[in-house]
Amino acid sequence: MSGGHGKDKDISCSEVLDKLYTYIDGELEDDNCDQVREHLDDCRPCLEEYGLEEAVKRLVARHCGCDPVPLGLRDKVLGRLARAREEYAAREVGVERPGTPT
Repeated sequence: MSGGHGKDKDISCSEVLDKLYTYIDGELEDDNCDQVREHLDDCRPCLEEYGLEEAVKRLVARHCGCDPVPLGLRDKVLGRLARAREEYAAREVGVERPGTPT
């Protein structure tokens, strides 16, 4: 999951994954939405990630939909996910982040 796998090479897997929650929430601009949709059509790993994230969102909505969301929670969650993706990507290429215990 590093580059575009299908015919749409204008958007990389990392870009798709960064936009995934915005896409799932229906908050992505039309042009970006089309790029993400085309990428998902051609990239099985990203499509699987999309399916997982969508399932988690449905599960959370079903069980926690009535509770008010604390301010800043979305930003905290997205920040932690971004850091986790960076760490995962670094491990895939064998690069350790500074300060990461081995």
